[in-house]
Amino acid sequence: MARTSFAAGDPALARRLERELEGEVLFDRFSRGRYSTDASIYQIEPIGVVVPRGPGDVVRAVQIAAESGLPLLPRGAGTSQCGQSVGEALVLDFTKYLANIVALDVAARTVTVEPGVVLDDLNRYLKPHGLFFPVDVSTASRATIGGMAGNNSCGARSIRYGNMMHNVRRIDAVMASGELIEFSEVPGNLASVEAPPPYLELVEAMRTIAADAWLESDERWPKLLRRVGGYNLDSIGPRGHNMARLLVGSEGTLGAFTRIELELQPIPPHKVLGVCHFPTFYAAMDATRHLVNLKPSAVELVDATMIDLARAIPMYAGTIDRFIQGKPAAVLLVEFAGEEHAAQLTKIDELETLTGSLGFPGSVVKAIDPTLQAAVWEVRKAGLNIMMSMKGDGKPVSFIEDCAVSLEDLAEYTDRLTRVFEKHGTTGTWYAHASVGCLHVRPVLNLKDETDVKKMRAIAEEAFAMVREYKGSHSGEHGDGLVRSEFHESMFGARITRALEKVKDTFDPEGLFNPGKIVRPPRMDDRSLFRFKPGYRTEPLDTALDWSQWSGFAGAVEMCNNNGACRKSVGVMCPSFRATRDEQHLTRGRANSLRLALSGQLGPGALTSDAMFETLDLCVGCKACRRECPTGVDMARMKTEFLYHYRKRHRLSLKDRMIAWLPRYAPRVAPAAALLNLRDRIPGLAAASERLLGLSARRSLPPWRRDYFDPERRHEPAPDGAPTVALFADTFTTWFEPENAHAARAVLEAAGFRIEFPGARGEVRPLCCGRTFLAAGLVDEARSEARRTLAALLPYAQADIPIVGLEPSCLLTFRDELAALLPDEDTTPLAGHTLLLDEFLAREAAAGHLDLPLSPLPQSCALVHGHCHQKSFGLMGDLTATLGLVPGLEVEVIESGCCGMAGAFGYEANHYDVSMRMAELELLPRIRAADENTLLVANGTSCRHQIRDGTGRRAMHVAVLLERALAAPRVPREYR
Repeated sequence: MARTSFAAGDPALARRLERELEGEVLFDRFSRGRYSTDASIYQIEPIGVVVPRGPGDVVRAVQIAAESGLPLLPRGAGTSQCGQSVGEALVLDFTKYLANIVALDVAARTVTVEPGVVLDDLNRYLKPHGLFFPVDVSTASRATIGGMAGNNSCGARSIRYGNMMHNVRRIDAVMASGELIEFSEVPGNLASVEAPPPYLELVEAMRTIAADAWLESDERWPKLLRRVGGYNLDSIGPRGHNMARLLVGSEGTLGAFTRIELELQPIPPHKVLGVCHFPTFYAAMDATRHLVNLKPSAVELVDATMIDLARAIPMYAGTIDRFIQGKPAAVLLVEFAGEEHAAQLTKIDELETLTGSLGFPGSVVKAIDPTLQAAVWEVRKAGLNIMMSMKGDGKPVSFIEDCAVSLEDLAEYTDRLTRVFEKHGTTGTWYAHASVGCLHVRPVLNLKDETDVKKMRAIAEEAFAMVREYKGSHSGEHGDGLVRSEFHESMFGARITRALEKVKDTFDPEGLFNPGKIVRPPRMDDRSLFRFKPGYRTEPLDTALDWSQWSGFAGAVEMCNNNGACRKSVGVMCPSFRATRDEQHLTRGRANSLRLALSGQLGPGALTSDAMFETLDLCVGCKACRRECPTGVDMARMKTEFLYHYRKRHRLSLKDRMIAWLPRYAPRVAPAAALLNLRDRIPGLAAASERLLGLSARRSLPPWRRDYFDPERRHEPAPDGAPTVALFADTFTTWFEPENAHAARAVLEAAGFRIEFPGARGEVRPLCCGRTFLAAGLVDEARSEARRTLAALLPYAQADIPIVGLEPSCLLTFRDELAALLPDEDTTPLAGHTLLLDEFLAREAAAGHLDLPLSPLPQSCALVHGHCHQKSFGLMGDLTATLGLVPGLEVEVIESGCCGMAGAFGYEANHYDVSMRMAELELLPRIRAADENTLLVANGTSCRHQIRDGTGRRAMHVAVLLERALAAPRVPREYR
């Protein structure tokens, strides 16, 4: 069949797909741009994207492709390191709808899933049954089973459990003909097999190709566990074999998977971890061959570069300090797992003895506590993203990162490869699977520079030649894709390469499925396929915020390496994606759109277009990515920068102006609180406000208070000599929830502090953090507020007086956006002296300086929802520590993401539904399940509003709870 030429975004094709499929069809320029990259160095614009709703959509899409000669590209989470999931094809995204667990057989220890199921989600489902799927890739929080099967993934514990191909029993796949076929175990004698004739013919053809290739006797074919290059022809034999194993590792080039049956393993009840420190990298590599004799379940490498980079990332800094001693050149994480705890402790003792005999006594840090073990493994799993947190154009580049050699050759191989890097004027970063001789090594190169691209080619050729010398594998875990397929012939030889081509041609005669991968690939250094193509440049931008530490806004946007940590389904990042499952509403999707717009690849005016507004619209500014994205992509700040430029071309709505200028007009309108509050009391007014302002009629609004907080009304003065604290009363506390400020003042005074209120006396209006202006993109107005507030607060900071605040989103602005707003002014003292109330009290208590008389409350349990910004700054421990000061109070933190309210976001009619979906992920169900006598604590004003709207229950600020514990009165009904 002659291949039909399709232009990217072809409207006729899009219309046909929309008519004949139930799923989503995304052919617009922004969507194609978002799917043009994965976690590799490549960028290729697809023809379009289909998000199938079920297997029927997959079958029909393949049939349409076959009729039209249209290339197809099945895609999971888009985390491929080698370019497998990008191409000039129709992309099928399985992650949104084809993500169901179909059947579980506990007795047989098998589970059948759809390809979009995420590994971590599967293992959470299996855990109550005492089972897990053991191919534990580092991207488990977003890696899909379909992608793992397509890639023949391995993971840290392959030394015990094998690769993906060893753990897959059956695959249902749609073939190029449009036929859905089950691939599974077949006997040697096919006469007894009941199967469609085309399938049996396919089995016979594969046996013939495998026999002709004669892999077992061919010295060019690597005899290592970690060989994932090419097709798994060595799994085919005349006495019977599993055809599913041939599809594993095929990278979407042979068919589109719809169901996968997996073998499961019992969860080892006991694990221990030994962190072995080494003074040189060579010593760590040489020791590995001895350590594996202890039969560990994993031996993973972390080098000094990764340790240093992780220390600079807030999310990992504390963990690094707990398991790293001194300044080792490398550490090996050695895990033992089994049925008996005592036996694993014995193994750790044997590890200590062995490392001592190798010349490294006292080098083992024991991690026996499961919580510490989990934290250590989180650092290791984030290895790639940690490495990619390097700022600047030079990055650790994936292209030889999966070479595998025998353990006997590992130390010599790594030493020689290091000298290759030095010869080309660069260095490499190392980590990962020492246990199986497969280290992830990435030379630091700038692929915007043609000179470094040539270095990449030279390093690849020298490295692969070395691997052949050691009879190793050039592709040991991440697959072939665009980066390694070119080297199959030099690695395997012509005969085996032709056999691989026969496999592809037999399955897919027209070459529709993911062309250019595994067989007949382009050159790996074809820069026309790169993310940073020849001539790549970004337009100069007069930014509103300071981006100098990234060498500009574009540099900050380019920090996104597409590895997709933002796709995880637990934690805080990314709430809008978790609610919608759309790539558009993902930190990665937004960063890609910004990069493409800044570099002119989305056409003129893209940066300030309505399409870009829609792309960033559901970013709720939770700032989770600021902490949880290992490369530090702060999308909340990027959205502010975008809105600043967008507002120059698009006027603010009345609603936006009303919210943005709230701090300035609040003092004038608060006396009319009774009138303002009629909106939620007179029928029809809420609906009118939705029509006129866009504020959802399904939401109540925060009630204005006539008894607003007036700092001039003081309690009894503190005794002379009492330490001073400055209490910052933000706009929301002052005009809507003054009881929180009263409670905070009462608590601080009870603790013996003298309270001052900055900027209160003689001020026309209270101080403001400027956040409402930032949320609207009105950076100049926010900067004006910042200067005014800085002038008022800085004297306190310079006098070493703590500045205590109540609303996390307001107070933490002084530690974050303030420096970006005022880069030419010294904001460091203020950032260092601003603390949330619970943070301040926890600090004072830890130092032994807090004398706060608290009594037990009638309620013995407090359920806590953390504000997103508290989580972003790692302050939840201070909140729980402060609540723990109340005698007898049991504190439980809800493992929830954003409440979905996010300031004004959840009040807006067009955001109401997604706001509630965010809340229903974890927060509201957990609140509803709580006992009526459980106290609910939430420090964010919008969080408290969401809880009340969604459950009818009232949450309180920590200050209110502490005030009640001062005299331990009965908690009023409205706070139950």
